[in-house]
Amino acid sequence: MIHLDTHVLAWLAAGEAARLSPAARRLIASEPLAASPMAVLELQFLHEIGRLAENAASIMAALGDDLGVTIADLSFAAAVAEAREESWTRNPFDRLIVASARAAGARLVSKDPFIRRHFADAIW
Repeated sequence: MIHLDTHVLAWLAAGEAARLSPAARRLIASEPLAASPMAVLELQFLHEIGRLAENAASIMAALGDDLGVTIADLSFAAAVAEAREESWTRNPFDRLIVASARAAGARLVSKDPFIRRHFADAIW
């Protein structure tokens, strides 16, 4: 299972897979894909501030149809419990996105160097 960071979801939805590394594109093409509910919420925030044209529901529906992306079903309580251990950042989105991947035993596709420095299973 591969989890996708928010920017990866946005790029895939926009048809901008070329922005991904070759390793990320290979994994996305060959593994089941999921998004943390927190990444979905971040997509919605980006839509609300005008950075994304489509809302989160539309993006996730399209990614589900096109790539089989699902929303991770880790309970919020479990995600928060795991996120309490992610003290390397004060960004609640990053904490919960990483926590969701860690709890699922999944790798996380992320270009974010800060995440990759602190989460060994983050790849780019």
